[in-house]
Amino acid sequence: MDTESWDKMYRGRDRVFSGAPNGVLVAEVTGMPPGQALDVGCGEGADALWLARQGWQVTAVDLSRTALERAAAEATDVVGRVAWARADLTATPPPADAFDLVSAQYFPLLREPGHAALRGLLDAVAPGGTLLFATHDLADLSPHPDQGFDPGAYYRPDDIAGLLGHDWTVLINESRPRTTPAPKGTGHRRDTVLRAQRPRSR
Repeated sequence: MDTESWDKMYRGRDRVFSGAPNGVLVAEVTGMPPGQALDVGCGEGADALWLARQGWQVTAVDLSRTALERAAAEATDVVGRVAWARADLTATPPPADAFDLVSAQYFPLLREPGHAALRGLLDAVAPGGTLLFATHDLADLSPHPDQGFDPGAYYRPDDIAGLLGHDWTVLINESRPRTTPAPKGTGHRRDTVLRAQRPRSR
């Protein structure tokens, strides 16, 4: 989906997502010392707002201007703690070494030769920082060739773990039951989660 498609989807509904932060994010980040966070594909902003309310300084990025406008309208209690940015991180990488947390929750990142977009996200993690990547378990996803959707075309946590440098520490790489209800109309029952820490010095 391109920018226009995402905007059309958001404009077609009063709210696309529940408004609650993703369960994986809450489970893994609670208790971490706050710092600079990058929320990849922030949508209507629930994760970014939760992080900001925990003391994080957040850069929240999405393709959809409509989603970002909705998110910003909900952020009156965390003014100055979230920077909402319309950008395509698969085309323009985020700043390198800049974020103590890079969170990608159910972000559809297509596999590509050379892994340029993925490496851009990995490079954005600051020394000592954390990468948190969560997606739906492959067993819960069905191909839809008529819609151009092939679950196998997207990066999985295992793929990403295999591309990390030897100096990264993989803390979690697993499939687990969802802790929050599945989105309406879906059969998502399990999440696959990668949490990895970058070394403090190169």
